Amino acid sequence: MSLLTLETLSVTRGGRNVFHDISLQLNEGEVIGLIGPNGAGKTTLMRAALGLLPHGGRSSLAELSATDRARSVAWMPQSREIAWPVSVETVVTLGRLPHLGAGQRPGPADRAAIDRAIVGMELSHLRTRPATELSGGEQTRVLIARALAQGTPLLMADEPIAGLDPAHQIATMQTFVALAGQGRSVLVSLHDLGLAVRHCTRLLLLSEGRLVADGPPAEVMTPERIAEVFGISAWYRETEHGPVYQPLEVLR
Repeated sequence: MSLLTLETLSVTRGGRNVFHDISLQLNEGEVIGLIGPNGAGKTTLMRAALGLLPHGGRSSLAELSATDRARSVAWMPQSREIAWPVSVETVVTLGRLPHLGAGQRPGPADRAAIDRAIVGMELSHLRTRPATELSGGEQTRVLIARALAQGTPLLMADEPIAGLDPAHQIATMQTFVALAGQGRSVLVSLHDLGLAVRHCTRLLLLSEGRLVADGPPAEVMTPERIAEVFGISAWYRETEHGPVYQPLEVLR
């Protein structure tokens, strides 16, 4: 089943074409990495797909009502600041709001989703702490947990592992893989090409306003394409521990 369909999606900002004519479909059970150089339009693409920016073309999510959209997709933007000194559990509980009526309190199913998200992001020992007292990396994990608690078929996250230590970067990507195993899907923008190749089932490569590649990591990350788009060389091998991809040198 399609969770997101884009048809000739285009965005122009300040008289500049950020990207144009992007068409794709996201289905169940995928971990899709959105990659590309700085300024390629990754954040803009995700925001336009959500209907948060004016755009040309069609996005199936943008056509939904706000309530239906919040039940279809959880969104984690780059901005990570938690402004109010409420507990970690309270922040994660906010993820259940799309499923509650006005004035309705979380029920057993909601509590279970909240607990799973807190445990999954290794936040149990911080459950009652004010979120504003946490480190930047811990706050990021809290916001990922909020998105997980939302329990939507699709999760869209803009650089969710930025600022996390290596163990939590890997654990977060493994969480996304587990979601795909449950039939849900994740669209995640990444700058770490090694983690993208290792954990994503599919990569979308943006460059100079267009989608230059869409497919399995091994097909997208060819030496010629990476040299052209990123201006780097890289080492890639399928090993007994899974795929290993390591950028090596700047070529230009």
